[in-house]
Amino acid sequence: MKPFLLLVASLFIFPSALATTIYTWTDSDGLVHYSQQAPIGVDAKQISSDDIEPRKIGTASAVRKTAEKEPESDLAKSAKVIKEKDAKQAESICENAKHSMSLLDTYNRLTRKDPVTGEDVAMTEEDKQAARAENAERVKLFCN
Repeated sequence: MKPFLLLVASLFIFPSALATTIYTWTDSDGLVHYSQQAPIGVDAKQISSDDIEPRKIGTASAVRKTAEKEPESDLAKSAKVIKEKDAKQAESICENAKHSMSLLDTYNRLTRKDPVTGEDVAMTEEDKQAARAENAERVKLFCN
């Protein structure tokens, strides 16, 4: 029982033993400095670390820059024309792009036709990423 009481008593005494002396001063630019070592040639105020009230870190939210609207791409312009003139073709492009995205997301081993030889060639991860980006753009342009 005695060791337990000694432990509880030390928990109340110990935090104050951790308190250190901190020196604070303001420079000619108005910047406040804190240090555990006394500065030379500066009139510094001596405080205890127990006197400093901790503050939350990261309370200010990041501000997102407003992006300038990019000029409309040629693909976006042609998509707009296709959607206006031929709704069936736009719907077909949309469905094909969705189907391609589904295939790209479902299967690991995919092949494509080589444009030069016409042979089936295994798609690399870079090819898949490029195809995903292309089809995502088509879905964005033709399905909305």
